[in-house]
Amino acid sequence: MERFSEYRIMWVLVFFDLPTETKKERKEYALFRKRLMSDGFTMFQFSIYLRHCPSRENAEVHIKRVKNGLPPNGHVGIICITDKQFSQMELFVGKKRAKKEEPSQQLELF
Repeated sequence: MERFSEYRIMWVLVFFDLPTETKKERKEYALFRKRLMSDGFTMFQFSIYLRHCPSRENAEVHIKRVKNGLPPNGHVGIICITDKQFSQMELFVGKKRAKKEEPSQQLELF
């Protein structure tokens, strides 16, 4: 039962702020975003993507892939949190609190 512990299951969040002023920068932005999505990341907000991973070891594989595909300019942040920590997130739509759901269902709000 330890295998599916909320302390073992991980979420990888990638935050980024990339320049998009030139055609080349827009292309690099699109390529970075496309790589994230092809690796199973889902858009949480415009510049925040996340991915569910069954273990820390699996999360490290995906973090390495993100690092290998970093664009030449801009800022990128990566954080890995447990499923337990992710479930403590409070989500709001406007000023109203979003309906509390299971962490994997929260993605459907956006």
